[in-house]
Amino acid sequence: MPLILVSNDDGVFAPGIEALVEAVSPLGDVIVVAPDTERSGSSHAITFHTHLRVGQVKKPQTNWWRVSGTPVDCVYVGLHHLCPTKPDLVVSGINAGYNLGTDVFYSGTVGAAAEARIQGVPALAASANRGVPPRVAIPAVRRVATAMLKANDLSLININVPRPPGLTDEATEAEIDEAAAALPLEVTRLGQRKYKNHVEARKDPMGRTYYWIGGPPLETDHAAGDDTYAVTHGIVAVTPLELDITGADPSVAQRLLDA
Repeated sequence: MPLILVSNDDGVFAPGIEALVEAVSPLGDVIVVAPDTERSGSSHAITFHTHLRVGQVKKPQTNWWRVSGTPVDCVYVGLHHLCPTKPDLVVSGINAGYNLGTDVFYSGTVGAAAEARIQGVPALAASANRGVPPRVAIPAVRRVATAMLKANDLSLININVPRPPGLTDEATEAEIDEAAAALPLEVTRLGQRKYKNHVEARKDPMGRTYYWIGGPPLETDHAAGDDTYAVTHGIVAVTPLELDITGADPSVAQRLLDA
């Protein structure tokens, strides 16, 4: 049986990781290593200057572990300490909210998957539209994960799952599963994801100032083929990612040296 390492950035007790385990459990043996608290937005942060603590979470039929660090810490500890053998696949998510376009540079969900890829293990990051049950991503995750295990390529894939058309907040689990299974999948590229730039000064109960950064997403034009375009049209965006972010045009840097 393949060995699958599961992680996330929403924390080991987040509903999304339960759905992710359900998605991949039929495909192999599963071990869960996830942060003990939410670590959203931690990108590819790794802990070098403080200790990490690892503890077992009591779950039936599978190994669940919590780590006092980042998603990248979890994958690193999982790969090199907790997994009995090298995993065949790492899956991260299911994140509560999209990781589209430039979100991938901030996302702890994608950071966990990227660390697996750096360590030589194919990896899948999965996110679903905020406010929908995370199980809407189960069919897409299972389909892509199955294909990745069969292909045995050293790939890094990011998928984003929209709300199925007509799905209501009162939908039963069976209705959610039926609607999710009908969602089409499309291979996409990273689109544009823009936010309102904002720093808000607030007061804590002791009267001391603290700051809250970041604002809501802004309306952005999306082009066909973008992951942002796909999800707005009810399509699961399946985006291959690369670790090499070298600029495609070396003449830009050469002009600087020649100036």
